[in-house]
Amino acid sequence: MFRMRTFVLGISLLATALVLAATAMASAASNSPGAVYTLTNSPTGNAVVAFDRSADGTLSPQGTFPTGGTGTGAGLGSQGAVVLSNDNRQLFAVNAGSNSVSLFSMRSDGLVLQATVPSGGVRPISVTVHDKSLYVLNAGGAGNITGFTVGRDSLTPLAGSTQPLGTGSSNPAQVSFSPSGDTLVVTEKGSHTIDTYAVGADGRAGTARVYASVGATPFGFDFDNRGNLLVSNASGSASSYAVSAGSIIGTISGAVATHQGAPCWLIASKNGRYAYTANAGAGSISGFSVGHDGSLSLLDASGVSANLGAGSHPLDEAVSNNGQLLYNLTDGYHTITALGIAEDGSLTTIGSIGGLPAGAVGLAAN
Repeated sequence: MFRMRTFVLGISLLATALVLAATAMASAASNSPGAVYTLTNSPTGNAVVAFDRSADGTLSPQGTFPTGGTGTGAGLGSQGAVVLSNDNRQLFAVNAGSNSVSLFSMRSDGLVLQATVPSGGVRPISVTVHDKSLYVLNAGGAGNITGFTVGRDSLTPLAGSTQPLGTGSSNPAQVSFSPSGDTLVVTEKGSHTIDTYAVGADGRAGTARVYASVGATPFGFDFDNRGNLLVSNASGSASSYAVSAGSIIGTISGAVATHQGAPCWLIASKNGRYAYTANAGAGSISGFSVGHDGSLSLLDASGVSANLGAGSHPLDEAVSNNGQLLYNLTDGYHTITALGIAEDGSLTTIGSIGGLPAGAVGLAAN
């Protein structure tokens, strides 16, 4: 009997130790440092500006890494000018001034430029990646999306992947894969429409399907964890849609007012429970609760979850991998602002780091 009790006690202690070790590992992962990236968009030489992120969310300069292309020196009116691969080992950036896109490998001590290739069109403004497929949104001329195969150190044009924007579409803002990778979505500010493309097993996009946006001037967007499309409408609202196999199959939430001016950029939290619009015309961020069905409702009746200040002109947003931090490219102050995300979705300003050039665009974080 004594041996049996000793055995049971030993098993119990081992189980407790394993639980404590798992908890410690999860805590360490959630508090681990990372990095934040933006683009100078300089017409004399575009570059990625990288910042080290500490566990408390504060940023410190890491370095500036030329892309091998040029920018425009002015805002691109887009979301997704710089993005990270799903495994956080590669970074992709658009060069709107030289009609090219750049690939960097990510190292512990910074970025290494691996390739800069023509974008397949004019004025690339947004890029998206899923596994080994990358698509660029070219906004100039008639506009198109063009696909590439991503290698370890290469971007290879995918033959037969280029598709025009949807009929009647104009002034695009963003391209992005759905989480499943079977759909590409493009928002069209000028025509108040949303284009979708079915993506085949070979990575090639089909022809565009065009849908009227339920809110005027659809701009930035993201997806919740169930694959529902969440869109900011720069006219003053946000909307959500059900998406499947290359099509929008229904509207979930119509134009939910932010009560704030020009909500142009939108990003979802890592757990998919919240979404945040950056309101360029109001200097604020609006938080939304995202329901299990993808429905949107304001976290704060006023529409102000964070006030960044008059003249701050907030642009692109990014969420850290641990889901605890929201970053905003605060154009009016030439800074990146860090905010903490609480369990209930509320935001607390942590601080900011300055020194960015006028015309900086895009934001990515890990």
